[in-house]
Amino acid sequence: MLITKQTVADKVTAYLHHEISLDALVDWAENAMANDEFAEEDAAVLRKVVPRLGVADVRSFGLAWEDCESLLGDLGYSTRIEVTTA
Repeated sequence: MLITKQTVADKVTAYLHHEISLDALVDWAENAMANDEFAEEDAAVLRKVVPRLGVADVRSFGLAWEDCESLLGDLGYSTRIEVTTA
């Protein structure tokens, strides 16, 4: 599978929306590094971001909101929070 910046942004967004777990995000990133191909035009940033996601389940690395915001920024995306009543 060809991995693009959009692919990674979609995975991080799914994690932030609680659509996938941290374990699922880490598993995806580990598989992407081992088995998938990075889009040539995005390869430099993807080689930085995807491995970082792959170690997010290690206590010393973790994955805080600020990390997600920074990684999405590296991919060319901005974040915003919307709070609504339940």
